[in-house]
Amino acid sequence: MLADKVAAAGFYSVVPDFFRGDPFVNGNPDKPFHIWFKHHGYDQGFEDAKAIVKAIKGNGIREIGVAGKVNVELTKHACIEAGVLLHPSNVSIQDIRGVKVPISILGAEIDQFSPPKLVREFEDVLQKKPKVDSFVKIFPGVSHGWTIRYNDDDKLAVKSAEEAHNDMLYWFIKHLK
Repeated sequence: MLADKVAAAGFYSVVPDFFRGDPFVNGNPDKPFHIWFKHHGYDQGFEDAKAIVKAIKGNGIREIGVAGKVNVELTKHACIEAGVLLHPSNVSIQDIRGVKVPISILGAEIDQFSPPKLVREFEDVLQKKPKVDSFVKIFPGVSHGWTIRYNDDDKLAVKSAEEAHNDMLYWFIKHLK
């Protein structure tokens, strides 16, 4: 759905299977999260993403934007031209200090992974980097994952998700077109 919105805005959209056909299934006693994550961690996602970016650039596309956690590493290594974090998780202040390309961080008011206080700290770090354009916003009344997992009957959730999607598209338009 989100990739479809990006494509509808005129971008070439790619949705890689970073889980390599092995998505995490909550409650699976044969493969608890800590075991599953050993084979699907962020380091592997970054390596996979670098190869995908290289392949896309090899096909003549020069301006690449990425949404999702893996883009933090891509922004730190300047592999892409713009990144968007929607309800970030497992992102540290040190990660944000390393960002070298424009980044937008869209956080949730109710988020145990990146609470508003941490997102504001990200913003403070980015404001000290005048050569890196940034945009940080915290959406009230929503929880971690709200941009992709929300109840269609919850008007606030739908409105917030659509607003975040539009913010993401604006960011990509601003930095990639």
